[in-house]
Amino acid sequence: MSSDLNQPELPAIGFVADISDEDRLVLSGYGEFLPVQDEQVLIQEGQDQNCLYFIISGRLHVTTEDEGRRTLLGRLGPGDLVGEVNVFDPQKASATVMGMEFSQVWRMDRAMLDAFTKDSPAAASQLLIHISTQLSQRLRETNEKVTFIRKTLGRGSF
Repeated sequence: MSSDLNQPELPAIGFVADISDEDRLVLSGYGEFLPVQDEQVLIQEGQDQNCLYFIISGRLHVTTEDEGRRTLLGRLGPGDLVGEVNVFDPQKASATVMGMEFSQVWRMDRAMLDAFTKDSPAAASQLLIHISTQLSQRLRETNEKVTFIRKTLGRGSF
């Protein structure tokens, strides 16, 4: 964040660490900064969701619930993104994201992303590459978990 509280700025962490100071300031204006309180739901599983969130500070948990049983899918902290699937494919959220302590996030919806891409193509390219990398890493992790489960259950395939 900038020292000028009237002009918040994304900190140089996570994907924005690779973006110039000038582009980071410009990108900051294409989204909005939000506080997330401890135990506050940021994204609710099953609800419409079309935003990308960048965690600036704090800690959030990603969970899903099935038949009354909650499963922790991940822990997020400064520099992490969440909502990247739905910013490109707006549908119902597949998980709940909740603050585990006071946190600050930055939110960008698809219209804001499209405008940033048009106005700052070089910086937007870096953002899109980072999002693609994160999606690829999460897909790889999911594939590894499925393979582990198959082996644990003694099944080669479903």
